Amino acid sequence: MSKTVLIGVTGCVAIYKTCEIIRGLQKGGVRAKVVMTESATHFINPTLFRSLTREPVAVGLFDDAPGDPIHHVSLAKEADLFLIAPCTANVMAKMAHGIADDLLTTTALATTAPIVIAPAMNVNMYENVATQQNMETLRSRGIEFVDAESGYLACGDEGKGRLADPAVIVKAVLDRLNVKRDLEGKRVLVTAGPTVEPIDAVRFISNPSSGKMGFAIAVAAHNRGADVTLVTGPVSLEDPAGIETVHVKTALEMFDAVESAFGESDIAIFTAAVSDYRPASPVERKLKKGADDAALETLELVENPDILATMASRKRPDQLVVGFAAETENVEANARKKLVGKKADLIVGNLVSHDNGFAIDENEAMLVDARASKELPRMTKAQLACAILDELSLALQ
Repeated sequence: MSKTVLIGVTGCVAIYKTCEIIRGLQKGGVRAKVVMTESATHFINPTLFRSLTREPVAVGLFDDAPGDPIHHVSLAKEADLFLIAPCTANVMAKMAHGIADDLLTTTALATTAPIVIAPAMNVNMYENVATQQNMETLRSRGIEFVDAESGYLACGDEGKGRLADPAVIVKAVLDRLNVKRDLEGKRVLVTAGPTVEPIDAVRFISNPSSGKMGFAIAVAAHNRGADVTLVTGPVSLEDPAGIETVHVKTALEMFDAVESAFGESDIAIFTAAVSDYRPASPVERKLKKGADDAALETLELVENPDILATMASRKRPDQLVVGFAAETENVEANARKKLVGKKADLIVGNLVSHDNGFAIDENEAMLVDARASKELPRMTKAQLACAILDELSLALQ
């Protein structure tokens, strides 16, 4: 499950760098929410942060917050970590002395989550004895700092007080949250969604796969540092940020796309629901029922290539190949049969029913490899993606 970082934004010209911090945290698989001081809204409209995070932005202590009658408490409980970046000398002084006169400082006082502060201000303000004492007070309470950098400041002065590089702040937060980056330097290939096999201009053979499982795995692998290629059939999902996404329609197109990327991959995860058969002779016009178009009544099918089995037969000793088995019964037995028959390293057997599997956000699954079977509880597809990658990460060690 994604960690939540509440980002406190104060009234400082360095506020524009917060946008980069948000993006960096999101790439690290972190959910970001923003709380702003009133002064901060004079530099950036909350709409920008709302657009970046796709979350409501909290500003006023007494603003209406649907479902949150005591907003500073609900925000405080929601955060796995509270990052304040940029943090002004004023806000640090308030925190050091327990003053809580706005939503940001009230939330900071209410949270039990770790707090990380990235200060930014004029060099003289930064070096002032009062500021330094306030910082020492906060450090003594367990608050961590990403120290300001030296350089040219917005006011024209030079010296210490410039907000740390966003990448440095992001790394400090991810390290504090123990976010896994165990796939750094690895290449991961993922297939997702259905394939569509045309019969005529308006009809086709397909299935109800939404692509959600494959997309969740691609995003989770990217968040853990992998270089990901996602090959997807027609779905209604947006392309994940930072991931090379290849769009295909038919099984043959998917086979070609997979073949071109498979050789460079360290892990290949085939979640796509590929049509087993395709019409032998699709036509471009609409077929009519009746004697005029007997082909519609006696549809001839030919077998599509087995992408999982073909790639597994070509894999190097250092490659891992994962397949999925969507079953309505006997999940473990059918998954193990597929593991052996396809020569895969791991099969994820998932139960498909009216409330499980296709087109929903949760799933029940079993991980089956040559050694054992591991039954997983019902969980979200994002959580299942992490569980699968945990297993593969161990196998790579």
